[in-house]
Amino acid sequence: MTKNHWLIKFAPFRTSWNEIVRRGVFTLRGVRSPEARNNLKKMKLHDLVLFYHSQKEFSVVGLMKVTRTAYSDPTSTDTKWLTCDFVPVRSLKIPVKLSSVKEEPKLAEIALIRQPRLAVMPLRAEEFECILSLAEKGTSPRMQE
Repeated sequence: MTKNHWLIKFAPFRTSWNEIVRRGVFTLRGVRSPEARNNLKKMKLHDLVLFYHSQKEFSVVGLMKVTRTAYSDPTSTDTKWLTCDFVPVRSLKIPVKLSSVKEEPKLAEIALIRQPRLAVMPLRAEEFECILSLAEKGTSPRMQE
């Protein structure tokens, strides 16, 4: 089964990557964009997800995987809003700053640049691997499964 690749943006002052690592789990809450909701619906178990600190640090900092697919977000009484659960896989060796993403021609079309307000976005496998490469100083890292 083919895995999808994603990027989730979340403000570190709400939940930081270090907090996710400490807890060993992350539940995305409070997403109220129809496009982000539709992306959450498409997530499958074990899909790989990059975690991005938004609003402050502006960097991709960690790798997670989906452990529970879309279900109603408990922070809303409206059942159309969804969430998923994730576990951290590893921290990136070097956080990948937004400025580095913008400088990389292979990443020119990703939603992080084209739709900066979108909290949950798909990535093509090549884009995902490119970001991981940037975090490893140009090497192609082995994934932990």
